[in-house]
Parts: sequence; C-alpha cells; structure tokens
Amino acid sequence: MDAAIGQKVQTWLDGAFDEETKKGIREMQGSNPDELADAFYRNLEFGTGGLRGIMGIGTNRMNKYTIGMATQGYANYLKQSFPGIQVKVAIAHDCRNNSRFFAETVANVFGANGIKVFLFEELRPTPELSFAIRNLGCQGGVVCTASHNPKEYNGYKAYWDDGGQLVPPHDKNVITEVEKIASLDDVKWSGGEANITLIGKELDEAYIKMLKSLSVYPEAIAAQKDLKIIYTSIHGTGITLVPQVLREYGFQNVTVVEEQATPDGNFPTVVYPNPEESEAMSIGLRKAQELDADILCGTDPDADRVGIGVKDNDGAWVLLNGNQTAVLAFNYMIKSRKEKGIARPNDMVIKTIVTTTMIDELAKAQGVACYDVLTGFKWIAELIKEKEGQEHYIIGGEESYGLMIGDQIRDKDAVSAVAILCEMAAYEKNKGRSLYEKLIDLYVQYGCYKEHLISITKKGMNGQGEIAAMMEGYRAAPPRSLGGSKVVQLMDYQKQVATDLVSGETTPIRLPKSNVLQFVLEDGSKISARPSGTEPKIKFYFSVKAPLRSAEDYKGVEAELVKKIEQITSDLKL
Repeated sequence: MDAAIGQKVQTWLDGAFDEETKKGIREMQGSNPDELADAFYRNLEFGTGGLRGIMGIGTNRMNKYTIGMATQGYANYLKQSFPGIQVKVAIAHDCRNNSRFFAETVANVFGANGIKVFLFEELRPTPELSFAIRNLGCQGGVVCTASHNPKEYNGYKAYWDDGGQLVPPHDKNVITEVEKIASLDDVKWSGGEANITLIGKELDEAYIKMLKSLSVYPEAIAAQKDLKIIYTSIHGTGITLVPQVLREYGFQNVTVVEEQATPDGNFPTVVYPNPEESEAMSIGLRKAQELDADILCGTDPDADRVGIGVKDNDGAWVLLNGNQTAVLAFNYMIKSRKEKGIARPNDMVIKTIVTTTMIDELAKAQGVACYDVLTGFKWIAELIKEKEGQEHYIIGGEESYGLMIGDQIRDKDAVSAVAILCEMAAYEKNKGRSLYEKLIDLYVQYGCYKEHLISITKKGMNGQGEIAAMMEGYRAAPPRSLGGSKVVQLMDYQKQVATDLVSGETTPIRLPKSNVLQFVLEDGSKISARPSGTEPKIKFYFSVKAPLRSAEDYKGVEAELVKKIEQITSDLKL
C-alpha cells in the first residue's frame, strides 16, 4: 500500500474513532486491501454542491466523520457570515440507508456550535427543505440525500438563506473552511442538543398551502376530478406528500404503485431509482396500461425530479423526456395565466443552457422574457434573487427532469411538478385532448424538436486528462459541419466568448465561467459538450429540429431527426 495511504489508515486506527470503525479497518487490512486503499486514497471532496459518495469507512467515503467535519466547516462559515445574530439552519433527509443518522449527526454538530437547528422529524422531499429555510428565516440548510444515485451512495447538499444551493462566493468559501478542519478534535460533536427543534406537520401544512396557490385552473380539476392518475415514489420521499397534495388539488382517482410505495434505501424493485430510466418507471407503466390511466408520474428518492408517461395517438404508453415535459409545463404556465388574466407584463421564465431552445421560441411568441443560466437550479435561484422586484418569475426548468414552479422554493420540486402536470392533463382532457396531442400541436406550431443525451466515461487514472484533451481539441479546431449542416457559432462558456465562425466576430457570454462548449448549426440545431467536474465523464447534449406541417407527419419527421442525431454522433466520432 502507498505510504501516504498507509499513514491515513494508521491515523484512523490510532485516533478517537469508534471501535466498530477500527474493527472494520482491520478486517479490510486482512481481507480486502484494495478496498481499503480506495477508501483512504483521498479525502471525499466537498464540492460546490456539498458531498456525495459511497457509504463506508474511510476518508473517501460518506460516514459520520466525513459528514461531521464538513458540517463543522460549514458552521464556521455561517457564523462568520452572519455575525451578531442567532444563526438558524433547517435539516432534512431522504429514504436512503443512514440518511436519518447522518441528518442527526449534522444537527448535533450545528447545535454544538450554538446554531439553532430545525430538524424534520422524518424523511421529507428535498424541495420542502428549501421551502422551510425561507419559511423559518434560516441562514442555511442541509439535506442528506444522493438524489437518484444507486443505493450504495449518500450525499450532503448545502443551502444558503434564500433556499437555493450554494453559489459564488459562498460555495468556494465554505469549501475553504471545510478544508481547514484537519482532525476530529476540530469538530464540536455534542453538547448543543437543546438547540435542536423537531419540525414536521406545521411545515407540511404551510408547504401544501403554497403548492395549492400555484394552481391556475382549479375548475379544470373539478371538471376532471376522476382523472386516472398513477403515481410511483420509486421507494422515495415523494410518498410522504405527493398523494396528499393531489387530493388537496381535488383529484379523487389517484392510484399509488404499491410495489414501490414503501420508502426503502435498498430500492428493491429498480437498478437506478431515477425516473429518467425507463426501467424505474416500468412497473408504473404496466399499472397505467392495466387501468387505462390518463397520466403516470414518478419521482426520484428525494422527490426533486419527475418523470411522466402518457398515451400516444395509437394508444401506446410512452415516457416523455425532460425537455418535452418542460415544454408542456412552460407553455401551460405562460399561456394559462394569460387566459386567466393573471399574467404580468414583467413575467419571466428561466432555463439552463443545455435545455431545449423550443422554450425560448414559445416564450418569445407569448411575449415573455426567457433567460438562460448554467446547468443547476442554484443558478435559477440566483437569477430570481437578482431580478427580484424587477421581474416576476413563473417557472424554471432543465432537461434532467427538473421543474421549479413559483418562487417560494429555490430548488427543483417534483411535488409541485406532479400537481401541475396532472392539472395540465385535466385542462387538456377538458378540451378533448391528451398531453401527448398537446405536445404534437406545439411541435406543429414551433417546429419539431428532438433531444438526445450521450454520456461517456473515460476510466482509469488518465480519464480526466483524456476528456480535457477532447475539450481542448474542440476549442482549437471546432468541426466545420455536423449532420450535413454548417457549424456557424462556437459558444465557449469557459472563455465566456461566443464566436461567429463565418465572420470571426466575437461577443461576450455574460454567465459565470463553466467548462461547456456549444456548437450552433446553420439549421438551428445545437450540440453541447459538458464534462463532469467530479468524475471522468463527459456529456453530449443534442438538440435538432425540423418543420412539422401536421400531426400526422410527426412519426416520419421524428425518425428523420433521430437519423440526424446519429449522423452528428458519427461526425463527432463518439
């Protein structure tokens, strides 16, 4: 074993760690030295969003000690940032194994530092944590979740006083403080239990009241109260609130997928507990087909992502992707508010740079400002804060199955999304249409868009270097054409410059630096390349479009767009 790793292991064996941890280390020394090396070869990185990793013993794992040290650093920064006041934080957790234990560890460390803690009594959706921070006037918050990752993982997401995740300068400043915590002795582990208050039902009631205020057409729900809704929580926290919220909205025919209704961190019926995966939604799809439902909704373990299924024009059940769901939701929130007479002249919507540009088109047609931000809902939250008092935020979203409706929460929220998507289904059914038919109508109006995502992992020690070289190659020599269409613009978010590849003219990109490249084609297609900041992975986002003259032509035009994406993929040698 590498000497530096061996020294770290010995530090844990000699230090004030519990006996069970030391026993586990000694067992790995004898039976699995490779696993031991992986557990200690580095410190689990506190990134701009917090911690995420495999649970277990070691500096490179999610455990009581790595979480406690991270919380001490965050506590130190909160007290520096809000001098002279009683700092308050809210803490929530999801259904994952150890999430309750981790949340209580976080609460104990904050409490021991003299910080007032509001700890949810049981598991709750992540968006309710964002709501609680604002509702209770907190300066920060933490949710223990690894979102849609496999069961071996857990995580720790840190929030600021606006209810959004950390953005500059706070993200980097917290990281600096966390890195200063060198040993267990730097952490205040206990002694502040009196600073911890359990919360639950009263926050649920306030949150649900806020969610009900988002409804635009309650009369459509009243007319379609028997709309057949199938809901799956995929073993996650959504079960605590989604069925109740649907009842409060007025829906009376909600069927919960019982096989996936019990919160369970082992996620026994799925490989990945992610509504983006068709496998995770397969039991719900079968139930929807069996009951001839109107809509299927599924949420991930911490209930911030939503996936939906609908019937196509042939009666077959299909899962919509995140872009399609966002298009329907954005269009509904913009248009229905205008119909109702509650739209404002300063209404705005926000999407991320890798989300379909179809949203830009429909917002423009409706005279509503549409802004682009970097990937991640923290940037949507930051822009809302920046525009507060000048423009009125309606809805935001991104392609990865996330929506944020209304400004009372500042993170993606699948609870409100399910309610509004079901309201949309009721609204369209009232007009004799399905959500699928509405989507095709929008394609006829604005053009048929097809999106696709390819994620490439480069394994081994050289993985990050290979991806960096790939990005530099694209920067230095962008492709001349892709899929038979000329590349006319290169958007480099790292250099914050957009270059017209025909004229050579450059214009500044007024967004924070991010290692993202976008190729804009002459026909309006857009391809984005975005490496992960934490693992040797790079994602390619494809968005292509073509005119659609009628709904009857949809399948044929879609097939042509699929071919176009395949050609672009081949041109990029992916």
